[in-house]
Amino acid sequence: MPAAPFFDFAGHRFVPLAGRALFWPRHAALIVADLHLEKASWYAAHGQPLPPYDSHDTLDRLAGLAAETGAHAIWCLGDSFHDRKAADRIAPAVAERLLRQTGAVRLTWIAGNHDGLSGGAWGGAIADEMEVDGIVFRHQCVGGETRPEISGHFHPKLRLNLRGRSVSRPCFAGDGQRLILPAFGSLTGGLDVDDAAIAANFAGDYRAMLVADGKLLSLGCGGATTDDVTAMPRRVR
Repeated sequence: MPAAPFFDFAGHRFVPLAGRALFWPRHAALIVADLHLEKASWYAAHGQPLPPYDSHDTLDRLAGLAAETGAHAIWCLGDSFHDRKAADRIAPAVAERLLRQTGAVRLTWIAGNHDGLSGGAWGGAIADEMEVDGIVFRHQCVGGETRPEISGHFHPKLRLNLRGRSVSRPCFAGDGQRLILPAFGSLTGGLDVDDAAIAANFAGDYRAMLVADGKLLSLGCGGATTDDVTAMPRRVR
């Protein structure tokens, strides 16, 4: 794996990826949230036809990152499927790809508010949450949690005005206690990282982080100055 920016969280080094994922070298684990597979077919079933390629594109990117990082495990932090009936609509080719992926790496499905435990239909382990090296992994932040926590659910996006043009990109949101991942799915919207629904999960200041041009950009939510944190390791604070 080529040199990449990284940060420290809860005493461990993590590598944020431009592809909306997180890599934990200690466990060779690729961590993603909110794939929302079969979202297009859900819209089609409700009278709003969309091209049925979102699941294939999401799985293409997932397989690509697994190969790029050399991941031995993939942890999906909930809402991997758009709804609880996704298994009834999923195309055979997509189901076959999921089976191949679970055969190639150790895959863990964390239950989300959309998908329940539907991931179990394609192999891998299923759980409501899990704890690894003192860090709890779950779909949505839990108020009062005292352990370091990594989750998804909110689909954070950073919106900036650059040279008079509005730019929006999926981002990580975090402080020293909590880290919220961007949505990985190809057909997912996003919530402004400064939105009150995201801010409510942090005790104070937190950071919006994304990888661009091989650099980790970190911005304080609420107007703090941008930090280029590529040159040296930093702690999420």
